[in-house]
Amino acid sequence: MKKRTTLALLLSTAMVLGGCSVATKSNTVGNAAEPASSEAPATAPAGDGTPVDIEVLGMSANESDLNIVRDQLTKNGFNVKLNIQPDYASFKAQEDAGNYDVSHSSWTTVTGNPDYAVRSLFITGGDYSRQSDPELDALINEAATQTPDEYAETYKKFEQRLVFDEARIAPLYISLKSQAVNKEILKADSVRLSKSRALAWEDIDFADESKRATDPLILSQAASTLTSLDPIKGNDGSINQLNTNMYVRLVNLTDDDKITSDASLSRNHAIAEGNGEYYFILRDDINFAKIENKKAVDTGERVGGDDVVFSLDRAKNKDSVPDHRTYSLHEHINTVEVFTDLNALGSINVAGGKGTVKEALEKGLDAPISELVADKTQANNAQGKYQVVKLTTTEPFPQVLNYLAHQSAGIVSKKQVESINTYDVAAFDVNKDIPYGDQNTVTEGAQYNNTLYASGPYILSYKNDYEGVFLKNPAYQKGTENEALINQVNVRFIADADSTLSALRSGEIYVYYGVPETKYDVVESDSKLQLKSIPSNAMSYLLFNTQNRDVAKSVDLRKAVLYSINQDEILAFYNGKKIKAVSTVSPLIDTGNELTADPAKVKEFLAAYQASK
Repeated sequence: MKKRTTLALLLSTAMVLGGCSVATKSNTVGNAAEPASSEAPATAPAGDGTPVDIEVLGMSANESDLNIVRDQLTKNGFNVKLNIQPDYASFKAQEDAGNYDVSHSSWTTVTGNPDYAVRSLFITGGDYSRQSDPELDALINEAATQTPDEYAETYKKFEQRLVFDEARIAPLYISLKSQAVNKEILKADSVRLSKSRALAWEDIDFADESKRATDPLILSQAASTLTSLDPIKGNDGSINQLNTNMYVRLVNLTDDDKITSDASLSRNHAIAEGNGEYYFILRDDINFAKIENKKAVDTGERVGGDDVVFSLDRAKNKDSVPDHRTYSLHEHINTVEVFTDLNALGSINVAGGKGTVKEALEKGLDAPISELVADKTQANNAQGKYQVVKLTTTEPFPQVLNYLAHQSAGIVSKKQVESINTYDVAAFDVNKDIPYGDQNTVTEGAQYNNTLYASGPYILSYKNDYEGVFLKNPAYQKGTENEALINQVNVRFIADADSTLSALRSGEIYVYYGVPETKYDVVESDSKLQLKSIPSNAMSYLLFNTQNRDVAKSVDLRKAVLYSINQDEILAFYNGKKIKAVSTVSPLIDTGNELTADPAKVKEFLAAYQASK
């Protein structure tokens, strides 16, 4: 093991907690709790010689980071008060009450595109935004209309404004994403590790292939209470992986965040000239699965264009279901339709290249397009009869494809969902109305009444407090390379990291997805386990109070904090298992920007702040 730096030795009493604690919306309501505070004496007064008070808010899970930040700020002339809360609910209560100058925050871009990395966080009125800066708004919206080869420069300008000109955040690091696999039980290379998308189950295989039909694949997750099995009603760790594997999407993300039609509902997709129209040619070899007597059966209903239109219309409409939690991801969708004008398809040029949309959609097809059909039951790909879906955006927005690859864009059965959701959305009564995807309907007991229709490779048969049992969809791309290999997947509910690692080492589970950095050594020392890690899309940073503290008004004070942060020291403390960052865009785009700690600048900015008081 590498020697730790002097800073790390000073922090040896701090418990190192691995991974990135992603702040998400919470439904917890309550009064702000009293802060659990820790103070460090100022050792290097700056400006007029008086240490500047500053309060840093965070959770106990990030205590190591908070201690490092405290020491760095103390060295640069701050009198630091740590406000450390035990969990997210109490942290959020303190944040909402404004009891902080800077808070420890983090964000994971689960769609692989930079718009997701900035819009909710920094645009005026964004889901999580505390900012109101017209220049940032303009840059975010400009980049959204651009293709990847165009938007790198725009996001560089965005970072310059966000971090260096206005110091609205102070970056800390990018985390790694990792998994550990029992290579004696599974083919380790069959277990994919993707930057953004959730773990794909259909590719996983046993080392002994004869076990595919007899033994379950055993995985785990921390949350046992599932937000919803309706893909648009949740975007959290309880259901992201589950719904990703239960509902097919129009497109997917590759492991390195490129858009692909592989293993999706579309055989190909194309962007028309102008970046405002998107075309998808659909497969005809996926039927919805349902559960009968806890067994997966083919419903006989094909997944088709009407289901796509229905699913995406409800995804973009915040009033389509009560407590719709993902509509903001799809707000750029304007219209979705089944497109049947074959002549027009051959006259529309593709964006950024030569040829027509028809030619782009026909690439690699066994049979060229001879007919476009409106009725999904009439599609026959082998005979050249296809369904094509056309999607238009509210403005040119190529990154819409990344949102279509998110689990919330999973395709549900129009017929089934409409038969279940017969309630009035505006008058929804949680005590009597049972919506599609309610976890109680798949939980063993008196309320069990599984009405799920799955368009993906697996369907949830039932769950209890111990595990959820998923079965292979018998009518999902049967006979193709995308057909699921293992017949059953059991997802064990294990709440904490130590217990999960213990279960992996004892053979109770076969994959530990998201191993904390602090557990790497344990995994690597076990000969039956294989550890794989890649840079993730998770970035941690300090977020400034924008309302009732001096940091809200003084850019000099914010910049003094910014240039106190020494990322080299942070990376040394984590033995190189973190990566330098500038903004939430950093995991996705190398803008060339870099933050360098500068005590001289800190002193200059603190002096300017004190002079202005």
